[in-house]
Amino acid sequence: MEAPALRGFPEEQFRAACRELDQPAPAADGPWQLLVDSMGVRIYRLYDEQSGLYEYKIFGGLADCSPKLCVDVYMDLDFRKQWDQYVKELHEKTYDGENVIYWEVKYPFPLSNRDYVYIRECREMDVAGRKVWVVLARSVSVPQCPEKPGIIRVKNYKQSLAIESDGKTGSKVYMYYFDNPGGMIPSWLVNWAAKSGVPAFLKDIQKACRNYSKST
Repeated sequence: MEAPALRGFPEEQFRAACRELDQPAPAADGPWQLLVDSMGVRIYRLYDEQSGLYEYKIFGGLADCSPKLCVDVYMDLDFRKQWDQYVKELHEKTYDGENVIYWEVKYPFPLSNRDYVYIRECREMDVAGRKVWVVLARSVSVPQCPEKPGIIRVKNYKQSLAIESDGKTGSKVYMYYFDNPGGMIPSWLVNWAAKSGVPAFLKDIQKACRNYSKST
């Protein structure tokens, strides 16, 4: 599926991300399967028959990281280059009046690197008096960012993130994630990335939050 042209996100998508923070765990006999439940992180996956790939929902917490700090770290592309070892290239440019992010991700040998061209938006929402930060992202098609030889363009990428206070010094986090990495990626690698990559990413972002004040 080709990425859509540029445009923002509907209000309902922000509201839907907020609602996920209050959802009970998906039913054991439902379509969402529990993939990981460890270290306070639960990852569920849903098989998408059309693509043969999985969509993911992640529920977890980040101790000692306030929601505002988490969002600042998550949105800071320059800082991400310092703490995310998989970033090969990452920058934001404006095309036709809209900010577009280019992101190249390192893949393990012998796989080709992947790159993404996407838009994102961060909003601070008021949900019945609670403050929830929501970040939405999706791939877009931009003629000024043509595909590069030797790198596989990810044309279908969607992510939503909702963060609020856990009532103490940390954050309660919900994330939805789907992408179609293209090419021939063995299923063990896809499963490994979901099972170990997501908790590792949350650990990395937690560490990045602690270092953020020192570097800014």
